[in-house]
Amino acid sequence: MAASAAAISLAAGKRKIPRDRPHILLIMADQFRSDCVGAAGNRAISTPHLDSIAREGVLFSCAYSCTPTCTPARAALLTGLGPWRNGLLGYGRVGEKYPVEMPAALRAAGYYTCGIGKMHWHPQRNPHGFHQMRLDESGRAESPDFQSDYRAWFASQAPGLNPDATGIGWNSYKEGAYALPERLHPTRWTGDTAVCFIREYNRAEPFFLKVSFARPHSPYDPPERFLKRYRDADLPAAVVGAWATRYAERSGPDDTIWHGDLGAEQVRRSRQAYYGSVSFVDEQIGRILEMLGKRGWLDETLILFTADHGDMLGDHHLWRKSYAYESSARIPMLMRWPKGAVSTARGFVSTRPVELRDVLPTFLDIADAPGGSHLDGGSLLNLVRNPVSEGRPFIDLEHNICYAPENHWSALANGKHKYIFHAMDGSEQLFDLERDPLETTDRSGEASYAEILRLWRARLVEHLAPRGETFVKNGVLALRPEGMLYSPNYPGCSCHKHT
Repeated sequence: MAASAAAISLAAGKRKIPRDRPHILLIMADQFRSDCVGAAGNRAISTPHLDSIAREGVLFSCAYSCTPTCTPARAALLTGLGPWRNGLLGYGRVGEKYPVEMPAALRAAGYYTCGIGKMHWHPQRNPHGFHQMRLDESGRAESPDFQSDYRAWFASQAPGLNPDATGIGWNSYKEGAYALPERLHPTRWTGDTAVCFIREYNRAEPFFLKVSFARPHSPYDPPERFLKRYRDADLPAAVVGAWATRYAERSGPDDTIWHGDLGAEQVRRSRQAYYGSVSFVDEQIGRILEMLGKRGWLDETLILFTADHGDMLGDHHLWRKSYAYESSARIPMLMRWPKGAVSTARGFVSTRPVELRDVLPTFLDIADAPGGSHLDGGSLLNLVRNPVSEGRPFIDLEHNICYAPENHWSALANGKHKYIFHAMDGSEQLFDLERDPLETTDRSGEASYAEILRLWRARLVEHLAPRGETFVKNGVLALRPEGMLYSPNYPGCSCHKHT
């Protein structure tokens, strides 16, 4: 802990603004399923601290990641823009500079800004307006030119040891207990570093603190005590719709497959370790909230928890992410507002469709800062102030080619229905999420749903038509066998070839 504490520099400077606005705490976790929160109805998972945020605030039960892999989701979070306007339509590089960026906008509004954990930006130390960052990039980009702060700290604490000693890959379905002392785990380091920041903070201005956990993204490697917690738990089995038989065959021989029926026992083992990773993250969140309370700031802070995307964990024989299906695209979204910020009673569930692009407008709202009106998202506080408001009619979702040409789609969803257009062959899927929230039955071929199918197809045509004939030609959704990773709005057109 000492090395993490020493890395945080919070020397008080000149008083920039009166401390008359709340702190802002954004906590996110990588590859965190929306159904892995106790407050969302999962009786098997233990997430008491996330549950407390929902109990003392709001749970948005219809939250989505518009482009559900790491980098495009983080681009939406950073900019408050949807994929077409931020330029990232699939798994590419987050742009180096956008007109409006979350840390820069809050810094300009007088906040002291700090990012801790996984950012997944390019270059890795591109601050995007953060005064300081303490990075854990999970070893993905370690090179002679870059070493994450977690890896440097690990080397100082455990010289000669391998931080990847557990031996499980970044996208593996395999599981195992963390092979090193728990204090060395990246989840613990992220929690320690965040606790240190809050404990030592002594500046006059309010802070914006982003705490980004690299788990429960694989490797599924929680400490042994968390594996034991779920050893005999009644974990939900994988859900497999009749339409998903095409994914039963294993996509490859290694353990980073994107589809394959691996059997109920492997699904259970993967989920046992995944649930353990979730609870380990939740424990660290509890320590962060506890330190806020000790500083007397719990009711002076806007707290928001979310994720970049989910994790299929064998549902419909699929693994990892990048899919339009609920286990991949739906995310947790919990928010606890400062005392006096709104008059709405705490502890309610909002069913209005929300998305990652709504986070930045929310922060600009609470900070009384300009710029939110030009973004694609809207303030979540407005949905808290007026819980019966209609909100947006649906969320647009999409992902460029990922893993294989057939995994390429555009979709719309609103918590009641979901329409998916598969861009390689033009096939469609329609799910009735009210009757079938687990998406076991594709209704696109049923006569009783023909009118609903036409409605949602027309909505997608209207949404995509402004992009030109690559997406809609002669009023019909166009096939896109070649894909498009970057839109014309991506910053720096010369970078379009970089992936």
